[in-house]
Amino acid sequence: MLWAARVSGFFSAAMLMVVLSPSLQSFPPAEAIRSSQFDSHVRFPGQIAGGARGLAFRRASAFRNAADCSNATGNVCDPSLVHIAITLDEEYLRGSVAAVHSVVQHAMCPESIFFHFLVSDPALGDLVRAVFPQLQFKVYYFDPDRVRGLISSSVRQALEQPLNYARNYLADLLEPCVRRVIYLDSDLVLVDDVAKLWRTDLGGRTVGAPEYCHANFTKYFTDRFWSDKQFAETFTGRRPCYFNTGVMMLDLARWRRKGYTRRIERWMEIQKSPAGRIYELGSLPPFLLVFAGHVAPIEHRWNQHGLGGDNVFGSCRDLHPGPVSLLHWSGSGKPWARLGAGRPCPLDALWAPFDLYGPSASAAEGSR
Repeated sequence: MLWAARVSGFFSAAMLMVVLSPSLQSFPPAEAIRSSQFDSHVRFPGQIAGGARGLAFRRASAFRNAADCSNATGNVCDPSLVHIAITLDEEYLRGSVAAVHSVVQHAMCPESIFFHFLVSDPALGDLVRAVFPQLQFKVYYFDPDRVRGLISSSVRQALEQPLNYARNYLADLLEPCVRRVIYLDSDLVLVDDVAKLWRTDLGGRTVGAPEYCHANFTKYFTDRFWSDKQFAETFTGRRPCYFNTGVMMLDLARWRRKGYTRRIERWMEIQKSPAGRIYELGSLPPFLLVFAGHVAPIEHRWNQHGLGGDNVFGSCRDLHPGPVSLLHWSGSGKPWARLGAGRPCPLDALWAPFDLYGPSASAAEGSR
């Protein structure tokens, strides 16, 4: 009966997505959609982030641009490219691969997307090349020592990992010719063409993201922050709203001119000062301190966040009302972990089709 209930839940989630999301009814033309079949398996042996564990992934099917797409040159400075930045590490690697897979599956012009992978282990680029042989990308090593002394404890250990702060340094890490980039977390999938998000007009703002002005903004900061007049006046003249930093459009050219990396670091230094904490979460509050009230609003369809549940229990969540272009499992519950444990939430069924993790052919033979 439990099995039947889970199947029923998965089916209900899929039907709910079709009903709520017009984007699912307007996929790119068939010539730009890749088959869900995979042509082979790849295995990445060797040391990954200190672990001697082999990670096996299926190789994604070939993808190609639609007929009316621009011809990609392969040059990172090509102005016709869509730039996406995402992190790669062992703990979230399965999610990162699924996120990339979802992007190319739904893109009209997948060969015109350039990925910028921020890594803790440069060898992870070999896995990406094996899983996505056609993918245009570059790997950037992020030195954890750059932020290790600036990180404070958070509600979840995962939020304390140095790579979680790499987004603060995109303007420094990426080539100067890359003037804007979409930053994506590793625990999400797209169900729409990312080019639609890329065409967002930031209206002269540095950051674009879906805003949630109904959220209790004050809870992200401590009593010390609000009782200090100088700190509390940070938001004077601004209408600050919460925004999730897992999906952002960044104007890197403007970021570089305004020196925002150093502004974020300064708040992190204050947080670590002997006087005491001014916020409780990880990398989010410094972004709020610098940008909240100055964010270019993006449609909520581009970040259906919170599907991982709360940060303590990871409880199952439902979709927010409205259309859906991106599903985000922010929170402590990750779909690959729940699926692997045999305790998935209904909406995890919407992540599963993009999962490329699985035993290699040799491992499968050895288990017979």
